[in-house]
Amino acid sequence: MHNAAIGAVTIVDLAAGHIGEAHRLSLQEAWPHRVADWEFMLGFSEGIGALCDGKLVGTALLTPYGATGATCNMIIVDPSMRGIGLGRRLMETVLERAGGRECRLTATASGLPLYEKLGFAAAGEISQYQGVVAPLVMPDGVSEAGPGDLAALIALDRAAIGLERGALLARLAAERPFLVLRDASGLRGSVSCRAFGRGALAGPLAARDDEAAGMLFQAALASHAGQFLRVDLTGAGMRHRAMIAAAGLVHVGGGVAMIRPGTTRCHASGDAEIHALASQALC
Repeated sequence: MHNAAIGAVTIVDLAAGHIGEAHRLSLQEAWPHRVADWEFMLGFSEGIGALCDGKLVGTALLTPYGATGATCNMIIVDPSMRGIGLGRRLMETVLERAGGRECRLTATASGLPLYEKLGFAAAGEISQYQGVVAPLVMPDGVSEAGPGDLAALIALDRAAIGLERGALLARLAAERPFLVLRDASGLRGSVSCRAFGRGALAGPLAARDDEAAGMLFQAALASHAGQFLRVDLTGAGMRHRAMIAAAGLVHVGGGVAMIRPGTTRCHASGDAEIHALASQALC
């Protein structure tokens, strides 16, 4: 199959039956995703696969956020199929599915040139921290969100990121309650923590001020003492990196946040900021 022609590749919709092979591809990239993480992603994303001689040799996902926004993610090409334009073909298929939506992604260094050619522009740096969490005190005032808080969680997230991520937040809340901080006007901040990869992942973390973000980072860390935890920090989140590093998490890389404008731009209101991503795939 090495150096197979692009014409020998068939583009298909990813289905549950492809997850095992998709997981194999992500393991080849040394990505930490479990089979369960692929299942989670495909639950609310459109998956594209590339087949050659009946074998899955490439993947790409489009995760739509309402009618105006989306993320492009899990873009993988088997090493035996590189250099024939398959990555571009997968991305063009995903962008066609996106229609007029604004598309966002987190680029690796190797993917950056392709994304720039496809109209994506850098919009910031993402810094990944991970490790086993040292014991930490749970801050006062942080509590678990209840079912009645979902609308407020979605509104806070929309204010911080400018995307309609209700389906994502509902799935995250169903897996484990968000940790929240309240004040007289409602939610001051929130953070989701879920099983992912080698342990758990904290994010998205949305907050209306830095103090709230710091308290929620502390709460997420404290609730995972002795466990492996990952956080993908935005520029705003990097203001809390000293506390995160002191808790035992180390910087292990990251990526470049990129945006390809759509028919309508998705604008955050500025009333809140995202300090940690839901993941580099989900933004």
